[in-house]
Amino acid sequence: MREALWAELLKLRRSRLPWLSVLAFTVAAAVCGLFMFILADPQRARAFGLIGDKAQLSGAEADWPGYLALLAQAVGVGGLLIYGLIAIWLFGREFSDRTAKDLLALPTSRTAVVTAKFAVAAAWSVLLALWTVLLALLIGAFLHLPGASAPTLATGIVRILLVAVMACALTTPFALAASVGRGYLAAVGVMFAVVFCTQVIAALGYGAYFPWSVPGLYAGIAGADQDPPGILGYLPVAAVGITGVLATAAWWQRADHNR
Repeated sequence: MREALWAELLKLRRSRLPWLSVLAFTVAAAVCGLFMFILADPQRARAFGLIGDKAQLSGAEADWPGYLALLAQAVGVGGLLIYGLIAIWLFGREFSDRTAKDLLALPTSRTAVVTAKFAVAAAWSVLLALWTVLLALLIGAFLHLPGASAPTLATGIVRILLVAVMACALTTPFALAASVGRGYLAAVGVMFAVVFCTQVIAALGYGAYFPWSVPGLYAGIAGADQDPPGILGYLPVAAVGITGVLATAAWWQRADHNR
């Protein structure tokens, strides 16, 4: 396991994808901060040439609870894509780079290889969420947002982290798709199909029954009038995450890796 983790971290260090993912979450925090700036003083924003209509449509308030809630929604929606690309890259690159057979020829079990990849994906996702929280605190302090208190900040930060954990867990089937498809293309297609279904099912009002809609609903993307999913809504999220890990490990253990 130690050697497998070292190999995954080495590939991660030499890739540009970590920096691109950091950039994506940085942009998300900055855009949410821009919305707060517009909502705080629409006249001032118009003086700078900024249009406040989109920010007004976000339904957020220009305070700490509103900013953290808006950022949680961004992590719930965008995090599924970013974390999905991370999982697809970790598993699909072995086949696209034709290193899968070389990797499996090493004196390291296939289960250890898969576990190391999922461990790196989970740690990567949590670090991105923590980076987003740090940026949120800095941007909120810079904007002098009102409503700051220890319970408010703790509640908002915990919500962002929980949304990130759920989004990360829901990407494990994309790792399976990248493995079965032996590359990136099939897995990216599955990811976009899931995201499309997520938007449609949530719009129809059945998002609480579709695991990939649960992070967004928990973040409050449906509005204050929508109750968050109950315990029965969170159990499918855990089931999808665990099933994706076990199915991917089983496929790597039993598949015929002929290329």
